[in-house]
Amino acid sequence: MGVDQRPLAIALMGPTASGKTAAAIALAKAYDGEIVSVDSALVYRGLDIGAAKPDAAEQDGIRHHLLDLRDPWQTYSAAEFSTDATEAVRDIVARGKLPILAGGTGLYFRALLQGLSPMPEADPVIRVAIAAEAEICGWPALHAQLAQVDPVAAARIHATDPQRIQRALEVYRLTGKPISYWQGLPGIARLPARVLKLVLAPADRAVLHQRIERRFDLMLERGFLEEVRALRALPQMAAVAAPLDLPAVRAVGYRQAWQYLDGLGTSAEFRDKGVFATRQLAKRQLTWLRGELDARWFDPVRDMSGVQNAVSRFLQG
Repeated sequence: MGVDQRPLAIALMGPTASGKTAAAIALAKAYDGEIVSVDSALVYRGLDIGAAKPDAAEQDGIRHHLLDLRDPWQTYSAAEFSTDATEAVRDIVARGKLPILAGGTGLYFRALLQGLSPMPEADPVIRVAIAAEAEICGWPALHAQLAQVDPVAAARIHATDPQRIQRALEVYRLTGKPISYWQGLPGIARLPARVLKLVLAPADRAVLHQRIERRFDLMLERGFLEEVRALRALPQMAAVAAPLDLPAVRAVGYRQAWQYLDGLGTSAEFRDKGVFATRQLAKRQLTWLRGELDARWFDPVRDMSGVQNAVSRFLQG
């Protein structure tokens, strides 16, 4: 068997608030790297405080890729991410630097590292029709409808996840085949690199919950609600009939802030809902990460030196 000539890359994964950004910057400094964001919220302009997007000071001179690619009223698919991330990695490698893929969006990581299954293009007419049905009967009812035609997908998709419910029903109505069929087809266009997968996750779940709570409170102190008010005031956002269905607004924390500014609940209730939603996101991310059998796990509280050692050994071959 020949020597693997593919370029090397690091995938730094983990649940929200696990310290991925700081760790990625430390690795980039230590190994002359650049960071490719693997985060479905950071691609949107204007989602800064609530998405924990690193500003210029936090980036600390390290080049970051795939931030601020779309306006908040636009969409961005996993296929688009895979293409953009692959181009970014090739550019980083061509300049002799180490690509560090950092984030917590499992769908993006799967699209990039495992390849995408052939999937039908979006159909705007069908999407509008599904959204109209949801306005009448609610997304849980459409989730029940999905369970009838694609129980495999329905078991994976939560009844409060409108984006994935809509896409699954769209694919079925467009092709007559469930989305689980398409997802089961062999993946194509994987990232042409040899990747070391590292997971940052506190061993004690209570520690992660405390970090999530502290970070959400800090976001509020930094002006998270003012940020969402500014988004709501954009003419393009005001023109959207159902802003809560936009991927940007569905980002954790933003939906809860939007609903609060619509007059739903008290400030204390909003804060509690935001923290709870972030914890639920972390739980889903950990479930996905446990399926990454070739990943190495490290506790960011106690074992950051282990991360450095793992990267050093990987780069030395």
